[in-house]
Amino acid sequence: METAGPYAEVERALAGSAFGRITYIAQTTSTNADAAALLGLPEALGLTIVAESQSGGAGRKGRSWIAPPGSGLLLTTILPSAMAATDAWIVPFWVALALRDALQRHGIPTEVHWPNDLLLHGAKIAGILCTSRIIGEQAWVACGIGVNTHRFAEAGTAITPPPAFCDDVATVARDTLLREILLTFDARLSLLTTPQHLARRWEQAAGLPGRRYRVLRDGEEHPFEATALALATGGALIIERDGRREQIDLADARALR
Repeated sequence: METAGPYAEVERALAGSAFGRITYIAQTTSTNADAAALLGLPEALGLTIVAESQSGGAGRKGRSWIAPPGSGLLLTTILPSAMAATDAWIVPFWVALALRDALQRHGIPTEVHWPNDLLLHGAKIAGILCTSRIIGEQAWVACGIGVNTHRFAEAGTAITPPPAFCDDVATVARDTLLREILLTFDARLSLLTTPQHLARRWEQAAGLPGRRYRVLRDGEEHPFEATALALATGGALIIERDGRREQIDLADARALR
């Protein structure tokens, strides 16, 4: 029988909300893979899957997400209703803003970093990876989140550049943080209907226009520096370098730290 395990109190606190169901898995390949198998099923709407550890956690372009048991909050939340497929691109940016604010309420000041990271003092503290199932004009979306919460001897030693952890600044229990994230999701669900408004909010949080980025295009050996100007419809980053504007697409490059 599926249960919320150590997050049962969180599930009770969210009862009656759009995100009121939690499933806890001690070990899984990937919470995103678990959620992807459920997308489109009515009984999965609003479900959050939380894992203690993942054997195949992944970031963008198949990069690994390494989190020893006990060092992070690993979850995937399925949105409680389908959305317009043309608007699904905004979901990771919506998640980033909600997660940033949830961490801020626990004294952990982070900055959003295109396309899907949160940074603490320039080091990655959280990553976001969304997956979707699109049928016709509708999309069912699952929001994968990994937050580095607790630093201990093994945590982060295999990662370059080294990550940041919540308790570098303030200690926060994982169940408390999960509750804050899901409550923030619930309070801001309606914002997903206004992608352009959300994009402008993300730009403000990201310090755009004007923030400097190091960008590495796929297939190139050397990154280049540019000034980020805005977020384009679809999630691309509009930049300026050498006096020219360019658009950096999500599928073609990554931003280095």
